[in-house]
Parts: sequence; C-alpha cells; structure tokens
Amino acid sequence: MLTLLAKLFHALNSDSSIRQIALAIALGFFFALAPFFSLHNWVIFFFVLLIKVHLGSFILSVGFFSALSYLLSPLIVWLGESLLTAPVLTSFFTTMYQLTWFKLAHWHHTYTFGAFVLGLVLSVPIYFLAKVFVEKYRVHIMAFFQKFKIVQALKASKFYKIYLSISGNNMGASL
Repeated sequence: MLTLLAKLFHALNSDSSIRQIALAIALGFFFALAPFFSLHNWVIFFFVLLIKVHLGSFILSVGFFSALSYLLSPLIVWLGESLLTAPVLTSFFTTMYQLTWFKLAHWHHTYTFGAFVLGLVLSVPIYFLAKVFVEKYRVHIMAFFQKFKIVQALKASKFYKIYLSISGNNMGASL
C-alpha cells in the first residue's frame, strides 16, 4: 500500500500528464461502482491496460470509490430500478433483453444497471474535477506543504525512501 501511495505522489509531483491521472481516477470511479465481475468492468479494465493511464491512480481510485459505492448503494439501486421499471422504457428493455450481450452485461439487475448509468453520467465530471485537483495540487498545495515540519519528518521516514526509490532520486526536492 505504501508503494501505491508513493507512486501516486510521484505521479502528482512529476511531469506525468494531468489528463492521464485524471482519466485513471474517472475510470477507477466507473469501475468501482459496479460488481467486480460485470461485463463493463472487464471492458474498462482492458481499456485501462491498452491506453496510457497512471495505473497506481487507477488502483487507488478503485479502492477509494469501492468504499464510497457502499454509501451510494441505495441511490444506485433506486436509479436502476426506476429506469428498468419506467413504463416509457418497458418496450425498449424488453427488446434489449432479447440480445445476448444485454444478458451477459447483467443490465437487467437494478444494481448493475444503476451503477453503469451513474458511472457513465458522473465519470465525465469526475474527470474534470480530478484534472482541476491535480493542477491545483501541483501549483498550490505541493508548495504549501513543503513548509511544514511534518513534511521534513516524512522525508526521514520509510515512506520517503520508497518514494525516492520509485522516482529514481531525481524528484527528491518535490515532496
């Protein structure tokens, strides 16, 4: 866990693309909402492996948003149930249920479909929020925290040694 955290701080402090980190966080949010073995999670997972995103940020965001998804469970179930039982959409979902991929995706389950829709809707704002957060972190927060004595104490810890080993000692002044 310390290694993943160190990699995240390395990405935040380095010249890694802000878009790559923000996309990893947004995809981690989308991935974390639904059950692990859902079809769209496998698609997201292979997409993350194919494109260039920060894998440490993806893993940490999956962990964080998985914990958050337990709090969002009632909202997810309500959203899925209200969409699946809406009279206007009944004929649409009846037609979709005849397709094999719809059955494989388990979008007939209220939680899975609600998580897919919520993830689809909120992943775009989360991408832009994460992008702004990383930009603000690099400009303001990183410089602000350099002044604290706790940061100086952290530089003497095992965590900082892991951070230096990951960064190749070229980022020693960044934390």
